[in-house]
Amino acid sequence: MYKHIQVPEWGEKITYDGNEYQIPDKPIIPFIEGDGIGPDIWRASQKVFDAAVEKAYGGKRKVAWMEVYAGEKANDLYNEWLPEETIEAIREHLISIKGPLTTPVGGGFRSLNVAIRQILNLYACIRPVKYYKGVPSPVKHPEKMDVIIFRENTEDVYAGIEYKHGTKEAARLIEYLKTELGASLREDSGIGIKPISVTGTKQLVRKALEYAIAHKKESVTLMHKGNIMKFTEGAFKDWGYEVAKEEFGDYFITEDDLWSQFDGKVPAGKIIIKDRIADNMLQQVLTRTDEYDIIATPNLNGDYISDACAAQVGGLGMAPGANIGDVVGVFEATHGTAPKYAGQDKVNPSSVILSGVFMFQYMNWDKAADLIESGIDKAIRQKRVTYDLARQMEGNVKPLKTSEYAQAIIDNF
Repeated sequence: MYKHIQVPEWGEKITYDGNEYQIPDKPIIPFIEGDGIGPDIWRASQKVFDAAVEKAYGGKRKVAWMEVYAGEKANDLYNEWLPEETIEAIREHLISIKGPLTTPVGGGFRSLNVAIRQILNLYACIRPVKYYKGVPSPVKHPEKMDVIIFRENTEDVYAGIEYKHGTKEAARLIEYLKTELGASLREDSGIGIKPISVTGTKQLVRKALEYAIAHKKESVTLMHKGNIMKFTEGAFKDWGYEVAKEEFGDYFITEDDLWSQFDGKVPAGKIIIKDRIADNMLQQVLTRTDEYDIIATPNLNGDYISDACAAQVGGLGMAPGANIGDVVGVFEATHGTAPKYAGQDKVNPSSVILSGVFMFQYMNWDKAADLIESGIDKAIRQKRVTYDLARQMEGNVKPLKTSEYAQAIIDNF
């Protein structure tokens, strides 16, 4: 039924029964190779994925990979950057994975990545950040970093409305704000509006709280700038607490209650929900790193905090990610396309590989996920790494190619 997508005949669709996924032994999983370095890192990643699944399940399970198209490859095939059939294939097959995409000037989208998230309502950008021993780090104790960031994915600046300074639209809006609402603005201002809604906030925080319960985490922190932006960022905090109290009251206690009622000792079976101002949170992940398990936050804050956390454990090359809605999930590399390295078999593929680990965990294929994590950990300790890590390690470490690094991981299964 697709124009260019070839559906593997031997695979089966993942389904969802309204409560949980039904994962067949040979699931069809769509993938987008990506632009720039995408083909290099995808080839290496797929090799690792297939070897891990084979090793973990002795041939009983196997992924039926199905290529779907976005970005430059899609434009060559369809003469459009994000074909409708790609969106439909991702929606129909529920779980997919992608490499980095570029958005060319005049492409019709602010960002292809953002467009995929918004079209499919993948409202939770989930980024686990943890340290693998031996990875060069700018901090003294990178091992303390083990946090999962839930970043709202569809509003805030991603749904922002902007008017350039000096335009008639900006002038009209400034005039309205001044005359009708009593605002004080400079006439030469550019104007931006960022929406944060009850719906967007609660579905994001709900996802974070559910994850905390399912994975027995100790705390969830709402990160916001509500001391200044009281009706957007501050409302995010308030609505987040509402979800915890009204929907998950048996599981969560506030930080205030923890100290006023329990003298700082967490009752058995309870998870703390707390909040931090955004600028303080960026300090806290450096100075009190191990006090945070899950961070739930609006879009822009999430962009900052996820990169700041990733920097402590080796950078975006070691950072996986996923965009998840009520049912559909797209796992992805968190870095860019690095076109100057395209085709050189040089760049670290760990972001895509670790996104695959997260995907397998999401599918409850934990044996495969554990093998890959163990393989990465051992390869790094052996200093069998790509150039980005090799150049930061002590001693004369010879860098591996992207493909060689993938094989080093597999050798350590």
